[in-house]
Amino acid sequence: MQNTQIDNLLNAMWQDYLELNPDAQRIYNLFSSHNSGQVINDHIALRTFQHPKVTIDKVARPFLAAGYQESGEYHFPEKKLYAKHFQHEDNTLPKVFISELCLDQLSSQSKQAIENLLQYLDSNSLLQDNFCYSGRHWPLTLSTYQQLLEESEYAAWTAAFGYRPNHFTVLVNALRSHQTLQEVNSFLQQQGFTLNSSGGLIKGSPEVFLEQSSTLANKIEVTFDDTTAVIPSCFYEFALRYPMDNGELYQGFVAASADKIFESTNVKIAMAN
Repeated sequence: MQNTQIDNLLNAMWQDYLELNPDAQRIYNLFSSHNSGQVINDHIALRTFQHPKVTIDKVARPFLAAGYQESGEYHFPEKKLYAKHFQHEDNTLPKVFISELCLDQLSSQSKQAIENLLQYLDSNSLLQDNFCYSGRHWPLTLSTYQQLLEESEYAAWTAAFGYRPNHFTVLVNALRSHQTLQEVNSFLQQQGFTLNSSGGLIKGSPEVFLEQSSTLANKIEVTFDDTTAVIPSCFYEFALRYPMDNGELYQGFVAASADKIFESTNVKIAMAN
């Protein structure tokens, strides 16, 4: 895949993401107006299931074809997740963070419910470059969503929204208007945006070379097979990276911080605000 193709893919993913999270466009415009139109995306996050049909590496296919390389792996035991991040030698391209839910760690009921959904997924669809923003490939009732939600917010979100960006991320280092994450958070709160306070507004620290914060997920109406319901969709993240001992900015992720970032789509938290 040539750079033009990967640029087109990333732009298409951004447009799909904005449909679920219109607040992101408002935030992007605010930062853009304060930074001469320059807002750099640090990374994009995707979710999947640890199932032979849709493993991380299969979802990563178009990025690997474009020259991205696996650059780190992460474990989230409490949320039963495993993740990898992928990076391109062209540092103007965003990193891609892909996580997967470990089905063998779920109850037999939830595991069966997810396997029932995945039987509708045509494996050939993963060969299409638009798979990363192709949405839901299966029928889903509200009761199945709620059943999954009882055990795993991540499972319920992925069942409801399928394959599309869970969040994009502003690279705070590239902003001239705001030098710290505290400044970014205060600015967003002054503009009326609600932030994810799980684990504190700022997750991470200079000591681990990464600080992150995020909005709470937008609430949107989703059509299920039997009804419609308003549920949390996507959020916008903000990352400030610090230089390591060699002087280079840290490019990886911190599992303890990312664990709290996942809470941005938590139904109880998002719906209460």
